[in-house]
Amino acid sequence: MSSTYQYPRTEFDTPIERRKINRRRRRGYYSRQRRFIHLGIALSVILADRLSKILILLYLKQGTNITIFPHVLRLSHVHNFGAAFSLFAENASPLAVRRGLIAFSVAAVLMVFAMLWRTGRQYSLTSIALALILGGAVGNLWDRIHYSYVVDFIEVTIIRYHWPDFNIADSAIVIGACLLLLEIFRPQTSDPATISPAPTSN
Repeated sequence: MSSTYQYPRTEFDTPIERRKINRRRRRGYYSRQRRFIHLGIALSVILADRLSKILILLYLKQGTNITIFPHVLRLSHVHNFGAAFSLFAENASPLAVRRGLIAFSVAAVLMVFAMLWRTGRQYSLTSIALALILGGAVGNLWDRIHYSYVVDFIEVTIIRYHWPDFNIADSAIVIGACLLLLEIFRPQTSDPATISPAPTSN
């Protein structure tokens, strides 16, 4: 009989074995809980993005704006037919741009979701960043499919520089990307308890 065979657990198992089983069950339970929490972060971004865009569409006419902080922040109503921050919006073939952006967005959403499902078992900057990026990508993808454009409404001016109009989904994607960069360049510290001692010769 193979030495790797494991007999079914019974009431005669030792307390140590039962504790190991309970630890494995708890790890699986907490892993599922963390995944759902990360998906909840993504869902919160989607809901906030949708609600803000619906309010803009209802109460602010296209091409108009409301000043929040003079010379710094305004709420506007802009239809973006390009990528983030109006990239490719002036392309000669808007239909091709729209189809390409939808295809790219779908691929990005699937890839980020797969990465989040894998890393979401633990809390980390990476998992939170992926949740933000996923929510933002889905928010803008909804607009491209439903409206053929993305609703932008946040207009920022820094001194004399006018930042291209953006929305909550764009903000979540940028924040997520910054968190990923922070995680990449953050010094990695090794836990001394996890370092096994070097073998000694007799």
